[in-house]
Amino acid sequence: MTDGRVLLDTAVATTDEMGALGARLAAVLRAGDLVVLTGPLGAGKTTLTRGLGAALGARGQVSSPTFVLARTHPTTSGPDLVHVDAYRLSDPVELDDLDLDWDASVVVVEWGRGFVDGISDSVLDVEIVRATGADAGVPDDDADPDDVPDEPRRVIVTATGPRWAHVRL
Repeated sequence: MTDGRVLLDTAVATTDEMGALGARLAAVLRAGDLVVLTGPLGAGKTTLTRGLGAALGARGQVSSPTFVLARTHPTTSGPDLVHVDAYRLSDPVELDDLDLDWDASVVVVEWGRGFVDGISDSVLDVEIVRATGADAGVPDDDADPDDVPDEPRRVIVTATGPRWAHVRL
């Protein structure tokens, strides 16, 4: 995403810290907010969403919705958390086919860049950068992509649109 305001640019060293960052983000989220997560496999997108969900009081286990595409997690109070994985989508129209409640929920979309354009004029874009290559701890094909070793990551949170004009992290 471009033309946004960087709210946070930080190093995250462990999965616990990634979950804590999710909780920190949850503190500023409300119904109608759209969060886009970008990063390679095993970067920590679902781990961040787990922390966000825990802080929102989401019911049920927050796990990668890769094969179901979207999961709605009612919360103990406040808006539902809708967790979407656009990885297997081939066209943004398919996202519309999921019939998500964009206005009444906090919607988190993994792999959402290019799929959520035009849905909201305000987007919180979270990019997770991690080492790649043979020594990066990338899980093998049979491993859970969320089960990755602790290693340093850089997380850049960029806000676009009027919703985020006065928000600080």
